[in-house]
Amino acid sequence: MSLGEKDKETARKKGFFAAAASGGAAALILTGAAPILGVIALVPAGYLVKDWFMYRAKRGMRF
Repeated sequence: MSLGEKDKETARKKGFFAAAASGGAAALILTGAAPILGVIALVPAGYLVKDWFMYRAKRGMRF
């Protein structure tokens, strides 16, 4: 596996986890099941999104 392919695969995994965490937090907020937990869950989700974004930006990947 080349370095470029490895970077793309890592970015894909980071993006998947960021999307899953954001979606889970949004689901908690929108369903009304646990809106306070949903707001608290936005903090780690935001960190994962920032981590994914910075990973792609540092490697010059397009969005």
